[in-house]
Amino acid sequence: MALFRSLSALSRRNVQQQKSSPLTFVRWIQMQTSSQDTDLRSQLKELIPEQQERLKKLKAEHGKVQLGNITLDMVLGGMRGMVGLLWETSLLDPEEGIRFRGLSIPECQKLLPAAKPGGEPLPEGLLWLLLTGKVPSKGQVDALSNELRSRATVPDYVYKAIDALPETAHPMTQFASGVMALQVQSEFQQAYEKGIAKSKYWEPTYEDSLNLIARLPLVASYVYRRIFKGGQSIPVDDSLDYGGNFAHMLGFDNPVMHELMRLYVTIHSDHEGGNVSAHTGHLVASALSDPYLSFAAALNGLAGPLHGLANQEVLLWIKSVVDECGENITKEQLKDYVWKTLNSGKVVPGFGHGVLRKTDPRYTCQREFALKHLPDDPLFQLVSKLYEVVPPVLTELGKVKNPWPNVDAHSGVLLNHFGLTEARYYTVLFGVSRSIGICSQLIWDRALGLPLERPKSVTMDWLENHSKKAASS
Repeated sequence: MALFRSLSALSRRNVQQQKSSPLTFVRWIQMQTSSQDTDLRSQLKELIPEQQERLKKLKAEHGKVQLGNITLDMVLGGMRGMVGLLWETSLLDPEEGIRFRGLSIPECQKLLPAAKPGGEPLPEGLLWLLLTGKVPSKGQVDALSNELRSRATVPDYVYKAIDALPETAHPMTQFASGVMALQVQSEFQQAYEKGIAKSKYWEPTYEDSLNLIARLPLVASYVYRRIFKGGQSIPVDDSLDYGGNFAHMLGFDNPVMHELMRLYVTIHSDHEGGNVSAHTGHLVASALSDPYLSFAAALNGLAGPLHGLANQEVLLWIKSVVDECGENITKEQLKDYVWKTLNSGKVVPGFGHGVLRKTDPRYTCQREFALKHLPDDPLFQLVSKLYEVVPPVLTELGKVKNPWPNVDAHSGVLLNHFGLTEARYYTVLFGVSRSIGICSQLIWDRALGLPLERPKSVTMDWLENHSKKAASS
């Protein structure tokens, strides 16, 4: 009933705005609730032929439409701003932030089913939304939770592969090794070796993807317990949902920590296709590598300091502020410390973004969570001061296009509050959540028959000669 009222209210708002904003009404069409069929695979079977025809028509009628000009700066600047990928599950706008199948994070918080009234959205609901484009019912989400639990079995050899590494190995190294060991059971690889029609590629990909998503919390929690808790694993609790179970297996049974994990996994799941982990997963999968191989490659990209490892760096930097200046640091002292960091040739971790030009909505929803559940936490109060101090400093510096905080600026402080204090582990949490977005898109990559990715590269000589010709013409 609550979902119906939310949808009805949003419908009225969108109809009122339709004339001034057609895209708003398109988003309303996209977010219609699913039928009451609780089987996710059968829903996909219905949707895929429609989307295959849609893509075929788009290519036939508009294949020669230009999407923009490529400049030399773009080529040398990491392909920033180039439109070069089809990524159905989410879209990132520099001003609006991320939208999952047309829905903003606040809309997802309102419309996706929660574990309790007024609670944070269940990650299973977002998985359903990303795969179908429809808001699921609570019954559909509960059915998906049960299905994921039924798939959450990890062979002993996976744990043995992790145990072969020293405990001092970085958590991401151990996690990625576990994912590679899971690949032994890939249904896509087995089906491809036996011979399978291209039109059916999505079916074993779906099985691999849901198995992978289901098993990742077990592998990730094993890594955590191995490194930080003496190797004592905690089994799955059949009464809990995906996010709650993940927190439980890590060793945290505070209901608010369960809510945090549901929020964390949901908001970190997808960020369109151009970021390193998403693009890597898509690139490797375009060679028909199975979901395990593709996602392991994505994890290795996520482990980089300029991508997912940043959430580790943020908390370590915040703690360095406290160590040097104390918890009751003034804004003026904080400003001096920020300048000290910048003048030493380092960046202030957690601020700036490659695409966004405003405060990251994922930061905002985490701030709202903190204001609700831990307003007096000293590190949260420090993060709040940083929100006031850092953007003006970065603006004054004059080299930063976006001085505002991103998702990494806040997540570590929340986790630290509830006892997950080991910053080296934070990127593993990011990796578990990112599987939902990458695997959802990979299923659609297979369903739509997207080809091998093969962009053209050129030499510096080629660029110099081309630029000279362009200047003289």
